[in-house]
Amino acid sequence: MAGHGADEHPHGADRLCETGDRVYSRAVRRGRVPRRDAEPVPCLLELALLHPDPDDMDWLVPTSPQEVMTRLLRGMHDEVSASQRRVGSAVAAVEWYAGLGRQVRPAASGAEGPAIRVLDGLARIQAAMDEATQACTTEVLTVQPGGIRREAELSEGLHRALALRGRGVRMRDLYTHVARHGQGLLTYLELMGDAVEARTLDEVIDRLILFDRTVAFIPANSDRTMALELRHPAIVEYLVTVFERLWRLAIPLTAPLPDTGIEGISHREQSIAALLAEGHQDAVVAERLGISVRTCRAHIARLSETLGAASRTQLGVRIAQAGLDGPQRSTTPLNVPGQESPSVR
Repeated sequence: MAGHGADEHPHGADRLCETGDRVYSRAVRRGRVPRRDAEPVPCLLELALLHPDPDDMDWLVPTSPQEVMTRLLRGMHDEVSASQRRVGSAVAAVEWYAGLGRQVRPAASGAEGPAIRVLDGLARIQAAMDEATQACTTEVLTVQPGGIRREAELSEGLHRALALRGRGVRMRDLYTHVARHGQGLLTYLELMGDAVEARTLDEVIDRLILFDRTVAFIPANSDRTMALELRHPAIVEYLVTVFERLWRLAIPLTAPLPDTGIEGISHREQSIAALLAEGHQDAVVAERLGISVRTCRAHIARLSETLGAASRTQLGVRIAQAGLDGPQRSTTPLNVPGQESPSVR
């Protein structure tokens, strides 16, 4: 296989080369392929998409597409979780350094402004946002957690969004899946037209607004009466990278959410099950998914009923048995207590 190493096949299972796609597809259709067919594409063996047939080593059999899907989804889940942890650490560090900065007299400098500025009070935050909006010329990236957006929140920033659209600025917004159910957001997006593109995830990081990849705004306290204005290039670049990775994993608002493959369990209930399996309390699960605690508990009750669990302890066991304790699994039908071979929808 010399000459056909990783340098010629620098990809993963999510983006096979043309030859690899053709050989793997043939193996799935026929059940196996001769080993010589895979010689031009060692990537299939390196990625464990093909492996030797134990009955005849001259042949290769494919890993099932369902198993490959599970690997990819697990990798996506791990990547999002890691990004969220890194952002949380970075925000904590920024707050710590900002606190130290307030204790030191600033040195005279010819720079336009500080790399990190603490905005105390809604009026100062609003003024800084208006200033950044007026200076923006190309792009705005936002992360909007918290579930369904209130009409007041959308109205508050509408004048800035319209001003940006008028100058041809492109906007990309990330929301939680729950935000799909808010009529106010749908009305806002219809009003903005193709100037705004929106996608959703099960859960997102805390609020983030980036203008022209040069200035970012993040909350500095839990009730959002303080904010940090960030102009340090390294910090801004890091936040842009986090946004782009989340954006790649998110689902366009115009596309439906993926089916769980288990009859009676919705996509939201699958997300709740995964968080419960991690040991989170109801209030934490509700906050991370952008729903109320009451709504969260109603979903947990339906989840318990569907899985035939009589207690929270038993529910944890059922969640693991059904494969709901991690990222979305394959669409192979799963049997849950009290149901006869549920069909895949």
